[in-house]
Amino acid sequence: MHTPYEQPRRPASQVSRGLAVGTLVVYVATLGLIALWPTHIDAPFSPHIAWLLERVPLLTYNRLEFAANILLFVPLGFLLAVLVAPRWRWTIPLAALAVSALIEGWQALGPGRTSTLLDVAANAAGGVLGLVIALIALPRRR
Repeated sequence: MHTPYEQPRRPASQVSRGLAVGTLVVYVATLGLIALWPTHIDAPFSPHIAWLLERVPLLTYNRLEFAANILLFVPLGFLLAVLVAPRWRWTIPLAALAVSALIEGWQALGPGRTSTLLDVAANAAGGVLGLVIALIALPRRR
């Protein structure tokens, strides 16, 4: 029995799910901000990027951008894997591909932004990587 001042505890799965939903909302808002930004989002960091490229052998701007596009979508794959039923996880790569295609399509319409199929591929790969990380890291649900 609970005292009037004591709140009943929610199961850990409900807490985890609520945390995943909240994180996904923040992530999607941030992704939308990045996608809708009127210029290249990395423009303010140009001096730092140039410094890094000068010091790391074999690192080019294109490789760095490709890796950043992968990393940008890892949270999407991971969070969706937490939230969807295991039998629907096969849809996560499709969702990452669709979201990326929408973003790149939007960026193709606006001046000051660049849109490429390579970005779509990198974003989709990031979504798949997030899914794989979730499959390895999360406990199996029955």
